[in-house]
Amino acid sequence: MLKVFGTPYRCCDGIRRRTFLQIGAPLLGLGLTDLFRARAEASPQSRKTGGKSLIVFWTHGGMSQQDTYDMKPDAPAEYRGMYMPISTTAPGINVCERFPEHAKVMDRLSLVRSVHHENGIHAPSAHWMQTGYFGPTLARNAAKHPSFGSVIARTCPSRTPQLPTYVTVPKSEAFGYQGAVYLGKAYNPFEVGADPNAKDFKVPNLAPPEGLKLDSVANRKKLLKTFDTLRRDIDSSGVLEGLDTFKSQALEMVSGEEVRKAFDIGSEPAELRERYGRHQYGQSALLARRLVEAGSRCVTINTGYWDHHDNIEPGLEEHLPPLDRAIGTLVQDLDERGMLDDVLIYCAGEFGRTPLINGHAGRDHWSNCFTVLLGGGGLKGGHVVGASEKHGGGVLNRQVIPLDVLATIYRAMGIPLDTHFQDASGRPVSIAGTGKPIRELL
Repeated sequence: MLKVFGTPYRCCDGIRRRTFLQIGAPLLGLGLTDLFRARAEASPQSRKTGGKSLIVFWTHGGMSQQDTYDMKPDAPAEYRGMYMPISTTAPGINVCERFPEHAKVMDRLSLVRSVHHENGIHAPSAHWMQTGYFGPTLARNAAKHPSFGSVIARTCPSRTPQLPTYVTVPKSEAFGYQGAVYLGKAYNPFEVGADPNAKDFKVPNLAPPEGLKLDSVANRKKLLKTFDTLRRDIDSSGVLEGLDTFKSQALEMVSGEEVRKAFDIGSEPAELRERYGRHQYGQSALLARRLVEAGSRCVTINTGYWDHHDNIEPGLEEHLPPLDRAIGTLVQDLDERGMLDDVLIYCAGEFGRTPLINGHAGRDHWSNCFTVLLGGGGLKGGHVVGASEKHGGGVLNRQVIPLDVLATIYRAMGIPLDTHFQDASGRPVSIAGTGKPIRELL
């Protein structure tokens, strides 16, 4: 089946997290057969969209803006944190000293320092940032709207037919809100299901069953094309022909050269892999670049858990250097390949962290004012949009809501902002709602 649950853990506000929406092919593409059938059944989006792609760094749990992108060096110690700011290639823009690779490319990236929404609980906030809409609560946390990745998958098909349009690395997170909901399962993310930095990295969902070689898969594919030809004269319904089609497509994804090459991160030069960093962050970013280069439209890198209520410094020391190297190298690599204008980069979580360090040397949830990073995809680099108050407690100017951020992404990707899809009740729902693109970045 299409759904495989991962190992649960309990986050700070009591929501039990499970991995959602893993599209598997444990039995020679049977799950993939369902995927292709769903794609065939889904109504195509007829309006023309652009040819760009999106790479997302999702900071699951909430990154501290005070310690990364919106530092307050002149604030009292209990606000400013342990790091010092450093200058960047963008005049007037400083970032955390643990972000030296960001500093080299900030002229090609921009920061929105005035993002605001009104919920401080992980799951509802993740839904808000993933979909643009408030919806779930602690009492009822089922997803109500499709994620922006699924909207992109619906409106911007992969440029390589058998390659997944929307991919999550290594798996889906955001408390289950990276799925398609009423858009249909055809637009759920394809989970890689493994760490790209692993020595023996392979995609479980694309691997043939143990003991079955690809030449056997090819032989079976040939067999499917001629399967039961003796009964074609009595199959007036066309069921057998349809079965052959869907299974052939699934087998093509398992054994097809284009898909295999896109996921073959081991073919990259060792020097480039070292530049990205031999850790999950860096190799996930490199894999994302390979996938969008091959034709995928949205790749979300889920970067681990940033919910640092206690002892924030060791938590940040674990996350900041690899995130810095992954983003900085990705920008340089895309630029060197002439791809930066065609690939949008987005880094965000469900909210930020409190300006005031708590009694446990950590920072708590804070949605009143936090920062997201955007770059590439034709957006302006070297800009700061909005500002937080003196100690970062609220928006000082230019408030930006989640729908504004998503409207900016959709506009950059060429998706019409007046696009609507019918929800489960048949009511048309706008993908952008009241959101307006961030004009300073266009």
